[in-house]
Amino acid sequence: MTRARLDPSVLRVDPRVAEGYYTDEYFNRTRHVLQAANHHPIVRWQVFQKQKATVCGIDEAIGIMKVAMGDDFRKLDVFALYDGDRIDPHETVLLVEGDLALFSHLETVVLGALARRTRVATNVYRTVRAACHVTPKPVLFFPARFDIYQAQAGDGYAYDVAVQRIVAESQGGVSTQAQGAWWGSRAIGTIPHQLEAGYAGDLVKATLVFAEYTDPDVKRVALVDYHNDSVTTSLDVADAMLGRFLETNHDERYRLFAVRLDTSGTLVDQAVIPEMELFKPTGVNPVLVRKVYEALKARAAAHPEGTAEREYYDNIGIIVSGGFTPEKILEFEQLNLPVAAYGVGSSMFAGQFDFTADVVGLRGDGEWRHEAKVGRKYRPNPRLEKVE
Repeated sequence: MTRARLDPSVLRVDPRVAEGYYTDEYFNRTRHVLQAANHHPIVRWQVFQKQKATVCGIDEAIGIMKVAMGDDFRKLDVFALYDGDRIDPHETVLLVEGDLALFSHLETVVLGALARRTRVATNVYRTVRAACHVTPKPVLFFPARFDIYQAQAGDGYAYDVAVQRIVAESQGGVSTQAQGAWWGSRAIGTIPHQLEAGYAGDLVKATLVFAEYTDPDVKRVALVDYHNDSVTTSLDVADAMLGRFLETNHDERYRLFAVRLDTSGTLVDQAVIPEMELFKPTGVNPVLVRKVYEALKARAAAHPEGTAEREYYDNIGIIVSGGFTPEKILEFEQLNLPVAAYGVGSSMFAGQFDFTADVVGLRGDGEWRHEAKVGRKYRPNPRLEKVE
């Protein structure tokens, strides 16, 4: 069944793409030679990569071709998989049949879009699967600071594509407006260390001011590792927010949704120093998560059931971030730790998913014949669908 594809207008394709500005020069020269010689070979052009992956960038590649080629795109027969499809090594993901002189100059940008977005989507897919090992947990997409800003919109889209493959309704979120631009999502964000530093390390004051002046629809998540004493800080912030919540007759601006643990991998939080005799509990680790959870639950238990105070503490979640990979998330899930969500950054860019494109057929006298470099062959894929 035909599915909707990404609208090319959201891509804002640089007009210079059509001129070959971003293209490896030998493809530009190929186009020039073919046009100058008035030679218009009708070829079968096939794209694949060599790993199991969650493919993405298909719609972006098609959109780039449509915008760059204009009406000439209709002269091609294009067949493709869909963003989010799981693919096997060497599986054909995109097939173009038509005049090579029309599209030879677009190979670089098409393969680049596929490689980048597939890398992100595959990493997100693996991460979300790990986070859903026991029960579905949101994975927050925090890698914007690890690459140039121009990549954000497509990366955020790749994140959403992968999440949708596992969770029926998107869970989690992105950290920049650009990352949500292609699929209509708002950026989310916690209280950052820089705001806490701006208030001289007074995390209670920084959290209360953030709560007072930030859009009420934004969930209040306090970052509690600033002083490397996450248990004490979590309780201090929770107590202060609860106090203001009660003073203001339950103003939702002061409802603390969660605390976020982000301890550096080179530090041992003060709460888990006693465990250092047994192992080296650096960074955000299972012991630290349990200690913060138990401290919040103890605060809740100090109040009678059914009271606003008991309900308030009981509903404060724990978000973890800092060095999380699919493997670390799976470890946390197998331990059934009380984690509400995972924030993941640089691991979303791990690995390589390089795509290759080859001419694998030449049409003459109304028939296709094999034409490819040694080692390459046409690989039909019944899952491909015609692109309109």
